[in-house]
Amino acid sequence: MASQRRRALTRIVAVAALAASTAHAQIGLKSPSWNELSEHDRQVLAPLAPDWNHLDAQRKTKWLGLAKRYPSLPPDQQQRIQRQMREWSSLTPDQRNAARERYKSLKTLPPDQKNEMRQKWQEYQSLPPEKRRELEARPPAKTAAPPMHPPAAPAAPSRAPAPAPRAPGQ
Repeated sequence: MASQRRRALTRIVAVAALAASTAHAQIGLKSPSWNELSEHDRQVLAPLAPDWNHLDAQRKTKWLGLAKRYPSLPPDQQQRIQRQMREWSSLTPDQRNAARERYKSLKTLPPDQKNEMRQKWQEYQSLPPEKRRELEARPPAKTAAPPMHPPAAPAAPSRAPAPAPRAPGQ
């Protein structure tokens, strides 16, 4: 009985030590302020300047990694990244949290639903800019993510003909 208690206590101490070392490692991550960044990093990450000093160390490390890879990226990817950073920096904290939650929920979808969402996104991206602006101006849907499947057909046929299906994004 005493040896079981000793083993349990040893496990607890080991878990506590591991948790403490993990927390220390996270605190120890380099978290440079905006003024400590190189000129190159400030130039690449310019859209994030207003928020940089409020980002946690993990996010800064991610962005700095991107800044290091940036020169080797093709110009179209560089432009896309700059546009995405500007869009992200213009979001409110609530909008950012909602986007993170949508991303997490999309990551957990089964492969067939991921492919369906990818296809819908590609269809949206291929729309003319004026059509996309029109869609963006609509009020957001009540759910965090669009439905994955069309609604089920009614059990009994209705008297009125079913409406024609709409193309994605209409």
